[in-house]
Amino acid sequence: MSLQELENTIEKLPPDELAKFREWFLDFDSAQFDKRIETDAHDGRLDSLADAALRDHAAGKSTPL
Repeated sequence: MSLQELENTIEKLPPDELAKFREWFLDFDSAQFDKRIETDAHDGRLDSLADAALRDHAAGKSTPL
């Protein structure tokens, strides 16, 4: 199925089915984001950001939440 076909199908959903789809997609999208963050963290892609944040905190450049 192409993206255009998918869009056309979604546009035709009745409101209750659209609400179910929206909920499903938010869960799906969140899970995909979580997997990507986990992979990036495991592979060290976030290390430089963490190091910079720790340096800034040690230098007093952070504030409590």
